[in-house]
Amino acid sequence: MASHVIHAEKVCRIYSSAAGLTPALRGVSLDVERGEFLAIMGPSGSGKSTLMSILGCLDRPTSGLYLLEGIDVSKLTDDELAHVRSTRLGFVFQSFNLLPRATVLRNVMLPLVYSRGSTADRELRAWQALAEVGLPESLYTHRSNELSGGQMQRVAIARALVNDPALILADEPTGNLDSATGELVMRTFRRMQERGKTVVLITHDSSVAGWADRVVHIRDGRLLSDEQERAYVASLAQREREALVGTQEVTSA
Repeated sequence: MASHVIHAEKVCRIYSSAAGLTPALRGVSLDVERGEFLAIMGPSGSGKSTLMSILGCLDRPTSGLYLLEGIDVSKLTDDELAHVRSTRLGFVFQSFNLLPRATVLRNVMLPLVYSRGSTADRELRAWQALAEVGLPESLYTHRSNELSGGQMQRVAIARALVNDPALILADEPTGNLDSATGELVMRTFRRMQERGKTVVLITHDSSVAGWADRVVHIRDGRLLSDEQERAYVASLAQREREALVGTQEVTSA
């Protein structure tokens, strides 16, 4: 089994429209080890969502190589890609993407609809996934629209886990949550990583990225080099200091 869950080499993605060609990714190379927790940071329009779509087999690169667990996904058919997404990848989104009138248990069972085994087997796997994220059993029969934001996100994480994926991809998973609830969700991701899961999340929030083992920054469709990374992080820290000083001056005035 490949040690790298993700191996991307000089990946480019160019979109074509009536206005012409728009490069979204410009030669991105990235390796993610099995069991690693990686955060990808970047401002709006930096290419981080495009990169996430390619890593999640929702889009194909225009050029370059992408191996998922050693498999060249560019050689897979659409049906084979759909199978990979449903069995080897788990997705967690900012907007939760739960069925509002379905129960918690039914939402978590959805990825298992095409799996072998009885309904009882699928229910057991859903119960186990919900237990992993620490959701109380008393909520399993509630509809998802009866839950708080933090509870809904934990249900979404359980749904991502239920197929025992090789890779969990999270897109701004705390974006709709308050800071305290967001911390609970990030602790859940950390527990998943400690149990051997590979987690990749995209965020614009440095406090969220701080939970990861490694942070990479993307700007204008390119991952920053080590030297650029240090300069960029220093500039972010300087802006945070200036903002803090400005807030203190306003308060004292």
